Amino acid sequence: MLLRQLAFGAGLLSATGIYVLVLGTLLTHQEWWPPGDKTPAYYCHWSLVAIFNIALIATAVLDWGGWGLASPMTLAGGVTLTALGTAAFMWGAQTMRSDETMGVTGELYTDGPYTYTRNPQYLGMIVGVTGFALVTDSALVATLAVAHVGWVLLLPRAEEPHLRAEFGDTYDRYAARVPRFIGLRTVRQAFRSIGS
Repeated sequence: MLLRQLAFGAGLLSATGIYVLVLGTLLTHQEWWPPGDKTPAYYCHWSLVAIFNIALIATAVLDWGGWGLASPMTLAGGVTLTALGTAAFMWGAQTMRSDETMGVTGELYTDGPYTYTRNPQYLGMIVGVTGFALVTDSALVATLAVAHVGWVLLLPRAEEPHLRAEFGDTYDRYAARVPRFIGLRTVRQAFRSIGS
């Protein structure tokens, strides 16, 4: 019981730290995310993410099935979403170099998964962590998953001014053509690609 509370508390605390960095960037003139370079903000953000991930897994192990809502349908849906989210994340991550995946300025990617969404890794995280929450059948994991989805929805808003400053009109044209996450154009493009 105490270990479960500690793991959950560590998850909430680290998520709060990430929100502070992202909201600080959005609401002030300070740019804590994306760092652009390997600054103290970079190390702080990724340390908090690591703590959150460990806390999420520990909470899942310690509270597995704690909600009591599991059914074959939620389990199948959760496994499917987790697999789809992981695949989308990996496709996006393999397209970029690792430093760029972690917020260090590099090139502007517009091919591969970036043809359909400007944020395939974030989309994968949202889908994957939602599926993981369904599989674990834990209210505590669901709470951490909601916190995770919330900051992932905010991250692109913090990154876009940085990308506009770095890539100018090229980024603006890309952003006008490709949705932040997913839209009807994305779905149509995917079906056209499958059909050809």
